[in-house]
Amino acid sequence: MTDQASILRKKIEQLNTNRKNQSNHKTLAIISGKGGVGKSNFSLNFALTLQKRGYRTLLIDMDIGMGNIDILMGTQSRFTIVDFFRNNIGFENIITKGFEGLDYIAGGSGLSDFVNIEEEKLESFFQHFHMLLSQYDYILLDMGAGISTDSLKFILSVDDCIVITTPEPTSITDAYAAMKFIHTRNNTLPLYLVVNRTITKKDGVETLQKLRQVVKQFLHRDLINLGYIPDDTNVAQAVRKQIPFVFFNEKSEASKALREIADRYGKQQFTESHLVNRHSFVSKLKRFLFER
Repeated sequence: MTDQASILRKKIEQLNTNRKNQSNHKTLAIISGKGGVGKSNFSLNFALTLQKRGYRTLLIDMDIGMGNIDILMGTQSRFTIVDFFRNNIGFENIITKGFEGLDYIAGGSGLSDFVNIEEEKLESFFQHFHMLLSQYDYILLDMGAGISTDSLKFILSVDDCIVITTPEPTSITDAYAAMKFIHTRNNTLPLYLVVNRTITKKDGVETLQKLRQVVKQFLHRDLINLGYIPDDTNVAQAVRKQIPFVFFNEKSEASKALREIADRYGKQQFTESHLVNRHSFVSKLKRFLFER
């Protein structure tokens, strides 16, 4: 009896530990309405800043066939997410150590979607991804520009969605269209906004306010403004040298703005409703992928 009670206590303790670990993670999709707004560069520097703050972070390049996370930090991954599905490479092998030891999964090329992959491979993907949730505090999905039918399924499965735009009218219009598209499928998914490449402070503030008002008026929901990142020559120089800009020049205006955004996001409280959503990421993704 004593041995059985001891074993039972250990199982309960392990279950509570697993639950505690699971409650710490969060999945994010980082999107843009159009290309060329600096989304991937934001994703990389945002992930590195979260990691520097002490959060266990994984960055996944979901821009299949057009991924450039490797290029931005001057590294080269041996395997990509395509190798997992097409070449039977183990999931643990497609996670690469990048700049400053950041864990990331490269996008690769040659894989157009997840729908036509055999069910056995998809199930293996789900199992591995579920295990990843307890190993990281943040899992960031750097989505491709725009929203496709397949990418929408991943976006709808995450806890939070960060939308990147610039003050340009076309970028603002496309950002709103993307948010509206997401809202029609899930009107409770938290939407965050970051305005990139602002010329002046007024430029950034007005763009944030404009989109927030439009979303409030026509979608009848709140848009959470994380802030703006000024147009900074240090960013272009960092890209050319393949060094993330938050490390290229820590004192630059862009770096300071990015750190403020990361701190602002990282200080969020994990509410009970968020906990429920996070625990169901894999089940939600399964449902969206297999729905007809």
